Amino acid sequence: MTELPARRLLLVHAHPDDESINNGATMARYAAEGAGVTLVTCTLGERGEVIPPELRHLSGAALGEYRLRELTDAMAALGVGDFRLLGGVGRYGDSGMMGIADNDDPACFWQANVDEAAAALAEVILEVRPHVVVTYDDNGGYGHPDHVQAHRVALRAVDFAAESGWAVPKVYYNRVPRSVAEAAFGRLREELPTLPFDRSAAVADVPGVVDDERITTAVDGAAYASAKAAAMRAHATQIEVAPGERCFALSNELAQPLFTTEYYELVRGEAGERVANRETDLFAGVEVGTEADA
Repeated sequence: MTELPARRLLLVHAHPDDESINNGATMARYAAEGAGVTLVTCTLGERGEVIPPELRHLSGAALGEYRLRELTDAMAALGVGDFRLLGGVGRYGDSGMMGIADNDDPACFWQANVDEAAAALAEVILEVRPHVVVTYDDNGGYGHPDHVQAHRVALRAVDFAAESGWAVPKVYYNRVPRSVAEAAFGRLREELPTLPFDRSAAVADVPGVVDDERITTAVDGAAYASAKAAAMRAHATQIEVAPGERCFALSNELAQPLFTTEYYELVRGEAGERVANRETDLFAGVEVGTEADA
């Protein structure tokens, strides 16, 4: 068996760009520290809305192929070499936003058999043996069907892997504490006259915002802010990063803060050492590098 890194992190996301927005600084930090970082993306985002006018001719499979190249560039910016499409490239299609006809496409991820998709993800878990899995909550952060399905598949896969010999020690959801989001939007609105966006989004528009007491873990990625911004910029069909890298916008052209401290809620496993009642390391409390871990 190939020797595995002493610490190993697996992230499960719905579309290319979700990883960079939610976890870019975390991924860059742990990759730079020598941890094994594996990303599994469930779809190619073939139904995403394209921002640059010169690329708006892209749709369907052509857009998916383009977004895979964007994902490759983003992972290079973060220093992450292990990124995969669930079940292989093109296995599951983008489902579109909740409540539209695209949700009924038999090839879309929303229509996937959860056990089948989870079995494919469990194979990855058994291969890389992550100590930490990061995914969305049961609402997918904001209700997108592919995000909801990614949550279901990720947790089912963790269960399947445990039955087959690898019990993931810790599982986290992506989160943003409400107080941090409110403060960031307050600063953003003051800066709007100097930014290339007419107005800002609302706190409620940011996926994963929860009351502060739900936050168990804060990962300081300030040293990797430029890497995160570069990864987000690589997803040019979906994201516009403002000069100065303080904020970004999606296709709705509403400014959102670009967070370099990234927040999580521990939902499975035991919390490790805490500072001000929060972990500062996703691997806190996990025994790594032991013979049993090999």
